[in-house]
Amino acid sequence: MDFTKIKNLFIEKGAIQSALQILLVLVVVFIVTRVVNMVIKNVATRLKKKKKGDGEFAKRIETLRVVFKYVYQIILYIVAGIIILGELGIEIGPILAAAGVVGIAVGFGAQSLVKDLIAGTFILVQDQIRVGDWVEIAGKEGKVESVNLKMTRLRDLSGNVHFIPNGEITVVTNKTRDYSKYVYDIGVAYKEDVDQVMEIMQEVDEELRKDEEYSKYILAPLEMLGVDEFADSAVIIKAVTQTLPLKHKKVGREYQRRLKKRFDQDDIEIPFPHLTLFYGEEKPLDKSIQD
Repeated sequence: MDFTKIKNLFIEKGAIQSALQILLVLVVVFIVTRVVNMVIKNVATRLKKKKKGDGEFAKRIETLRVVFKYVYQIILYIVAGIIILGELGIEIGPILAAAGVVGIAVGFGAQSLVKDLIAGTFILVQDQIRVGDWVEIAGKEGKVESVNLKMTRLRDLSGNVHFIPNGEITVVTNKTRDYSKYVYDIGVAYKEDVDQVMEIMQEVDEELRKDEEYSKYILAPLEMLGVDEFADSAVIIKAVTQTLPLKHKKVGREYQRRLKKRFDQDDIEIPFPHLTLFYGEEKPLDKSIQD
């Protein structure tokens, strides 16, 4: 009996078994990833349907869906990697011990990463930022495209994308939480009747709120704050309109377009900076000096 052949056969069978187990692990990871993604998506869809019409709730669910997907995939891949290393005959214990030592060393050099992760956790838990919000953070302003534990991605009006580490976010200015506002600073000539001007502004607002295209965006009638400033060439009248999130500029531009046409129709002057020159007169000399 050739024991060498039997030994080689067992070795080959062991290698085949390990390869099959590794393949099984990869298949399980693939299936679990697909199933969990599907479950997360279905749960998020159902939650959105329960509060249909609540855009803020929908944005929060979408943000949490992306973060949860990101976290569970990392955990799943780490577990799968450990199992595969074990099947390859690599001792996991020393690797984990070495990883702990290396982790401590790297931790001193990765303080910014830890700071980002901690800041990202608080941002998500406190619901400061959601996907779809228009925010100003770290000196950048734009629409939130994604939020995770590491960083926040914004896209501004010019299409530029800003990747901002969460650790650099100290102040969050969320311009679309619940509603948006557009502030009007309307300047008219000093000769105009300010009461008449404010009445016209309210009439234009009422007309805009009756328009089918814009009425769905406006949440409340124009809030007239009154005369705000006596400027160099104009009296400034301040007013505020409240709209759905991100719709304030659309409404504000249309309102000002209509207001300009109404001012032209009613001969209300919108002044521009101008300068009037007065030529001084020479002072007559003292007669005694002339003599």
